[in-house]
Amino acid sequence: MKQGSTLFLKVVIYLIGLAVLALCVIIGGVSISGNAGMFLPVMLVMLITAIPFFFALYQGLLLLGYIDKNTAFSDLSVKAIKNIKYCAFTISVLYAAGMPYIIYVADKDDAPGAVVIGLVFIFAPMITSVFAAVLERLLQNAIDIKSENDLTV
Repeated sequence: MKQGSTLFLKVVIYLIGLAVLALCVIIGGVSISGNAGMFLPVMLVMLITAIPFFFALYQGLLLLGYIDKNTAFSDLSVKAIKNIKYCAFTISVLYAAGMPYIIYVADKDDAPGAVVIGLVFIFAPMITSVFAAVLERLLQNAIDIKSENDLTV
């Protein structure tokens, strides 16, 4: 497979990583300066979830590297997808753990839209986790079929 076919995806991963890193720097600056007020716990949860997010981006880059090397149907690819699944699930759980505080802040600030935004931050990674689980199972089945066919020849 030509390396140019995955180059676009690698560039997108790097750009997403840079954007999230810039957001983390801004959130960290606001948190340290003391201007966060009652949003400080929400900002801290956002900073903590950046750790599994960056690890998932790294696993995505590894997966694209495996595709470039024509080893997409390998156990390493399954492991990378499994790590992405666990990272997405971790992000979802961390935001779900912070949701009661978001509801409290939304009630104090009289902002009902904050709860909906909080639910988006919970369910978007959960959907990613479920998709990665399905993809992991499909890839594992393809690897099993490939190994069976290699044994019959």
